[in-house]
Formats: sequence, structure tokens, C-alpha cells
Amino acid sequence: MTLSVAHAPSMTEPTEPACDDLTAAALRVRERVLRLCATPDGAHAGGSLSEVEILLTLYRRVLRVLPERPDDPDRDIFVLSKGHGAAGLYAVLAECGFLTDEALASYGTPGSRFLAHPTTVVPGVEAATGSLGHGLPLGVGFAQAARLTGSARRCVVLTGDGELQEGSVWEAAMAAASLGLDALTAVVDRNELQISGGTESVVRLEPLADRWRSFGWTVREADGHDIDALTEVLSAPAEGGRPTAVIAHTRKGRGVPAIEGQTKSHFAKLTPRAYARAVRSLQGTGEEAS
Repeated sequence: MTLSVAHAPSMTEPTEPACDDLTAAALRVRERVLRLCATPDGAHAGGSLSEVEILLTLYRRVLRVLPERPDDPDRDIFVLSKGHGAAGLYAVLAECGFLTDEALASYGTPGSRFLAHPTTVVPGVEAATGSLGHGLPLGVGFAQAARLTGSARRCVVLTGDGELQEGSVWEAAMAAASLGLDALTAVVDRNELQISGGTESVVRLEPLADRWRSFGWTVREADGHDIDALTEVLSAPAEGGRPTAVIAHTRKGRGVPAIEGQTKSHFAKLTPRAYARAVRSLQGTGEEAS
């Protein structure tokens, strides 16, 4: 079934559906993510579930990009630097009409466009990502290109917090501030977990906001599962000559109590029984996934 949703009538006026509408959309997106986790290849569950509200807020309230014109030269640019969150991105693109659920059902099959990490053959995907630390440098390039061509486009990059341990992230952060790229926003999915454990026990990131500020960025923080709070910080005007970092505090595996906030949520290959339990717990109608 292809889902029909409201979209922006022009490249300058994104729609602003009611928060309750996006709350319902977030549930549908998480159900899609779990379906991908129930395929033979499985999917990265934890980081896909933690980013849902961030992506929905961007695509439904902030970014100027239309599903019927994903290559419009005036569109805003979004880069999923944490490419292992591809299942979440695919699920949101399906929710917003960039692709159909029938097409997404081919995930993980031979010849499918939908891989564990996103590639540009998928409508709405601007760059192939998954080699961590590359997304923000790409965002710097997109933002600088926009400036040189006189484009008013905005560039938004979503990073993982564990990804911030990559030196290339901070090289890009330093370059962005030096170039005064105020059209660039980095959103950090701050779920405090990575594949090998808690971020603070692997390589300490705190005080994270101060680190971004020290590189010359404006910093804003929000509950990464609060759509209205995300809308406020992501829609706020940039400070002239300064890129913006938004630290979105989230829970890895959000919505599935048995894995929420746990390292084991990083990747899942769900059996039919585990999938059914996960969906029931997500909907609040039955026992939790195990």
C-alpha cells in the first residue's frame, strides 16, 4: 500500500502538520523499521529507531524538498552521515511519499536498491554513506557549493554520537566555522550508545556542547523525541557566519522497551515471533520483544 501524505506546495513553504499527526507517523515509521529488521538480512534497529522524530521533523516541517521533485536544483540537502541508520531513513522516505512500501519490500533481496547503508539510487538520498566521519565533510562541500552558486539551500547532516570519535568530523567542523557556513546544520543523534558500548566509556565526548562551541559553532539542544522541541531548534534562524550544531538527546531502540537504551539494539534480525512481539510492544498492546 502506498501511503498518501500532505507535502509542501512549493520549495519555500514546508508543511507543518499537527504534532499529533507526526506522532502517528512516527509509529508507522517504527513499524516499517521493524519489518526491515524481520527480513533475512536484518537491519540496524537501535540507531534507526532513535532518529525517527528527527527525520520526520526535518522532512515534514523543515526541509524544502519534494517527493515529486527530489532532484530539484533549489532543494535543501540532507545527508545521513550515520549511514547504518538507513532503515530509519527508508521508512521516513516511504512515509513522506518518496518511495512506496511495495518498493521498500525488496529490501535485502538480490538487485534491490535498498541496502544496509543508503546509496543515491534511492530517491531522496543525496550521498552514499556509512563510512563514519564522511557525512559532515560532504555537508561542508554542499554548503560551500551553495554559497558559490548563490543558492539559498540549507544543508543538514545527521551524525551519530559515536561517530564523533572520528577525526574527520572535527576537521569538517573546523573548516565549516572558518568558512562561515551558516547554511550548514549538524544534528547529533545523542543516544549515548555505539556498537561497543556507551560512548562515554569508549571515548568520552562530554562536555559535547562546549566542544562544538569551541570550534566556532552555535549550539542548540533538544529532546530528540519531542517533535515540537525539534521543530523549534531546527527552524530557528542561524547566527550569521556560524554553522549550527543541534544535540538531540534520544534513546537507542526507542519504542521497543525490551531493547530501548541497550547496546544489543544496534542490529537486529528478528524471527517472526520476535517481530510480532516487537510490534505489539511498540503499539502498547502486548508483551515486549525478546
